[in-house]
Amino acid sequence: MNFVYKIYESRLKKRVKKTNNMPRHIGLILDGNRRGSQKIGVPLKTGYSIGAQVLENVLEWSWDLGIEVVSLWVMSTHNLDRNEEDKENIFSLAKDYIIKLREDPRIHKRGVQIRFSGELYLLDEDIQKEITIAEKVTEKYENHVINVCFAYGGREELVHATKKIARQVKDGNLDPDEISEEMISSYLYTSGLPDADLIIRTSGEIRIGGFLLWQAFYAELYFTDIYWPLFREIDFLRAIRSYQQRSRRFGK
Repeated sequence: MNFVYKIYESRLKKRVKKTNNMPRHIGLILDGNRRGSQKIGVPLKTGYSIGAQVLENVLEWSWDLGIEVVSLWVMSTHNLDRNEEDKENIFSLAKDYIIKLREDPRIHKRGVQIRFSGELYLLDEDIQKEITIAEKVTEKYENHVINVCFAYGGREELVHATKKIARQVKDGNLDPDEISEEMISSYLYTSGLPDADLIIRTSGEIRIGGFLLWQAFYAELYFTDIYWPLFREIDFLRAIRSYQQRSRRFGK
């Protein structure tokens, strides 16, 4: 069965690569760590570690396809209300992963810029420090971007942008009539990045839950029942193939 699976996966990858219709920016909602851990019979902390490895794989698959930007919703602002043990597991793993990511030779060889989006001031100071270093050492890379959404919420992002614009108006530096979609985009965490083309959510939940609310306005949505720690390359390729088979109308 594994042999047949590998043949199918190889053929699917060739078909996906053959088309010129590749998303520039994909967003991933990494959902189902808890349920995935229960399904394979491992502690939640181990499930998170497996999910981190899956994340590394997904980045490699994306780069291999030439995808420019990958946004990852790792933790929402609402997740900060979880119990202390759960948060400690996430924060500990996140800190280690940030260090590992910025020191990964593949990041520097491929020219991958690492960015973080969210209410980062809510995180522990040691994590904020590692985030600052990761962004600094990769800020000049232009081939690919990893946008890590940590302590992130789509509504919070829009409120953040609105406040910045309101201050400009209040200070007399901006005429309200000059406010445009392009201006609002420039005040978002993703300033300078293209809007999302494809949003993928694992775990069977059929909603985007506030992820990239502004940036995903015209994005294609793809939902899979697979829990994040069990997400495979074939699942990723099926999502890309589904995107390629759709006719994007952009509201027209």
